[in-house]
Amino acid sequence: VSAAELADIFRRLTAQGAHNINLVTPTHFVPAILAALRLYRPPVPVVYNCGGYESVGTLRALEGAVDIYLPDFKYMDPELAGKYSHAKDYPQVAKLALEEMVRQTGMPEFDSRGMMKRGVIVRHLLLPGHVKNSKNVLKYLYKTYGDKIYISMMNQYTPMPAMKDDPQLSRKVTDREYERLIDYAISLGLNNGFIQEGETAKESFIPEFNGEGV
Repeated sequence: VSAAELADIFRRLTAQGAHNINLVTPTHFVPAILAALRLYRPPVPVVYNCGGYESVGTLRALEGAVDIYLPDFKYMDPELAGKYSHAKDYPQVAKLALEEMVRQTGMPEFDSRGMMKRGVIVRHLLLPGHVKNSKNVLKYLYKTYGDKIYISMMNQYTPMPAMKDDPQLSRKVTDREYERLIDYAISLGLNNGFIQEGETAKESFIPEFNGEGV
């Protein structure tokens, strides 16, 4: 995708009434994104939506171009990160990346409709059988950043057939597991948070990855 093509996409989305330009898993397109934003700067927030495993150098290149960072923070446990994501260094990399994101954006800002204009929202997906890891993630995020960030606590893990032999990832998160995490967030004093209600662990949340409708 060229810079000109990206800029045209940004223009068309803005013309269609998009509230933001949401760049999903965009790391490998950063040079083109930066060039596109030089050609056309949208009048709506630019969102960098990523998995949290980002280099500080890449993020620094984005300073001034991104209004909202939307990273995951998956693990505080290096062994768990190694087991499920083949990245034992994930916690340390994600910590440094998040620090840079918050440095760039500062305190969250919202418009008159309550929509974020600037800031950081960190997502954390609770994995079945791993409430302890999730509690440690929340503790780190809140103790480090307090109200400088928003935290989205997700329960939508959906087991896939390839996980049928894993004693933990072969099932969904239970209501009790998620309630324990929410209760812990409340006990920490966390106010800037989002929770999920109802049935979210469905395959309908998972894209087909066939290129259709993109």
